[in-house]
Order: sequence, then structure tokens, then C-alpha cells
Amino acid sequence: MDLDWRKLVASKDAEVRRLNTVYRKLLDDAGVTVLEGYARIVDPHTVEVNGQNVTAKHICVATGSRAVVPPVPGNNLPGVITSDEALSLKKKPGKIVIIGGGYIAVEFAGLFHGFGSEVHLILRADLPLRGFDEDVRMHLGVQLRKRGIHLHPSERPESIESAGRGKLRFRTDKGTVLVVDNVMFATGRKPNSEDLGLEAAGVKLDVKSGQILVDEFSKTSVDSIFAIGDVTSRVSLTPVALMEAVALSKTLFGGEPTKPDYSGVPSAVFSQPAAASCGLTEEEAAESFGSVDVYMSTFKPLKHTMPTGRGEQERILIKLLVAGSGSPSAGRVVGAHMVSADAAETMQGLAIAMKAGASKDTFDTTVGIHPTSAEEWCTLRTKVRTVTSEQVRSRQ
Repeated sequence: MDLDWRKLVASKDAEVRRLNTVYRKLLDDAGVTVLEGYARIVDPHTVEVNGQNVTAKHICVATGSRAVVPPVPGNNLPGVITSDEALSLKKKPGKIVIIGGGYIAVEFAGLFHGFGSEVHLILRADLPLRGFDEDVRMHLGVQLRKRGIHLHPSERPESIESAGRGKLRFRTDKGTVLVVDNVMFATGRKPNSEDLGLEAAGVKLDVKSGQILVDEFSKTSVDSIFAIGDVTSRVSLTPVALMEAVALSKTLFGGEPTKPDYSGVPSAVFSQPAAASCGLTEEEAAESFGSVDVYMSTFKPLKHTMPTGRGEQERILIKLLVAGSGSPSAGRVVGAHMVSADAAETMQGLAIAMKAGASKDTFDTTVGIHPTSAEEWCTLRTKVRTVTSEQVRSRQ
């Protein structure tokens, strides 16, 4: 069945409008006054919006971030996009280059491939998802290729040219030449901190990144001005920004000074298949606890043991990291990682267990639900290796 691209985009637009209406109603019901326009901070207690000055005891900056497009020749040609425009295209790309190896690049690679586009993913690194556990990165890279996504590791964009008839000719520094419908940059984001009057008000920014510098209570260098979310570049996840907002509300209005808690924050990349993590990577855990015991398994989910034709594309990775002997935290689960279609759903439950201080024995004595892939977390009995901090340092 062919995808109706116009209908998809229209449905997306309708859902965005619905959500905007819901959020606006929440604000109205809470008695919040909404001023729409470009805001600038005039002084530590004043914000100007469309010529109107608004004063307050506290100011909170939560302006988020925006996509960054590197200075590649041809980056402004028609058909060159970022994630902002990806789901507003007039038609589905038959062939697309996506530049980047992070969350956004990998997720859109799976999305466009699922829609039937030929996808080429250009990576500066040798594997996607830098910063994630190495076994997750390797497993996901294999699975992306098995699904038919073309990976180009250790390549950088060199130029983009018009190829006529609405096509683009894309070149890399390794000599790869692709003629495509669209080139998408997913090469990072920059905090929206420019031209807000921050510096004039005395708010300090990181010179290189532009992020607003804050203390452990989200306060800037000005006592009355606070900042949360991606504009501070602490942990760029929507639920984390919400957690920061709750902590700030308690601090300012609840009489309960509260620091955002970044320990045990679970995250997921909605790639195809998805990757989800909570806690530390193998290297981080070894460095933090002196040594880490690694439990890991890869397997075909039970429903694909029948001849579905997709068994190898759906292979699951689960990996559990346990603080090693000699540490005061010995036996505690300090990292969990999964690559699976339902990885995010599973990881949310594991995150609760880890937040409560679950040990490996807790996992081992928990009865699994059969037949599920998640039950494998309760049957990981064989330790595949122990890694010490010394071994990690020797690799660097």
C-alpha cells in the first residue's frame, strides 16, 4: 500500500494544532497571562514583549534550542533541510541523505526508511549514537544495515550542488557522490540564547556553546533570573526540562529548595529498532566503581522464531552493568541498556527499579513474564566479563 504523504503531513499538522490548544487551555485554566511575541530582558526584573514591559520578582528563561547547519558549500540550496522542515516537505523523498549520528539523525533515518525512502546516513564517527554504550552502538549499527539503511561511517560532507530537476548532488570527503531529493542536516543543536538581552542584564553564557550558565538550583549569575531546559544544555530531554521546572517551582514558591536530580535519567532513541538506556555506560561504570560486572545477551524475540522473514532485523540486545566487588555499592545495578522494538517501554520500568537501588539479586529473584523479551532481564545469569578502571584507561 502506497503512503499518502500529503495526508500524513496534514495529520501531523492537525495533531500539533490539537496539542497547542490543549496546552493553551492548561495555561488559561491556571490563570496564566500569555504574551505572544519576541521577548527581551531589559533588566533583572523586567521583560519587554512587543513594546510592553512586564515586571516580576523572578524571570525564567526556557527558550530551548535550534538546529545547527555547518558551513558546507550548498547548505542553503532548495531541498536542504533540518528536522524542523523534515515533516513539512511537499512530497516524500525518494532518496535522502541524512548527516549526523545522534538521536535526531538516527530517528529520521528509520522514519524515512519506513516510509519507503532510500536513506543514506553520513557519520563522522565509526558508529552512531556517540556517548551511548559501545555495545549498543555496535548492535544498532548492524541492525540499521540489516533493515536496508545505508551507513557511511567516518565521512564528512564536502559539498552540495544542484543536479537539475529538483535533485541535489551530495559529495563527501571520501569521494562518495549521491544524487538525492533531499539533504538533511542533523548535526546538533544550539541554545536559543542570542539577542535576548541576557548579557546586558548580567547573565553569563558559555562563550563557545552559547548555553546559559546556571548553578545547581538553575539560577544564573543574576539572582532573579533562572534558566531551564535545552537553553542550559545540561541534559537535553523534554522530561528533564519538566523535572527542572518542578524543582524550580518548589524552590521559588514552595519554600522547599530543590535541586534537579540527574541521576538515573532514562532515555530512548526511537530508531528502528529503538535503543534505550538508564544509568552508566560500561566505561563510565568501571571508572566510577573501580570495576563493573557485565551481563549481556543478544537473541531473536520469540515471536520472530516463526518464519516472519524479519528475525535477523529484530535481534535484541540487553546489557546489565553491576558495580564490582570492592566497591561500597557492589552488586547494585548501575546501568541497563537495550536495543529492541519495545526498548523504551521496558526501560521505563527498569529505571524505577534502578532509582530504588535494585541489586543484581533483585533482578535474579524477580519472576519473569513469559513469553516476553523483557523476562530476559530476570534470567541473565552468566557474567560475560569484568572491566576495571585500569583497563578503561589503557584503551584511551
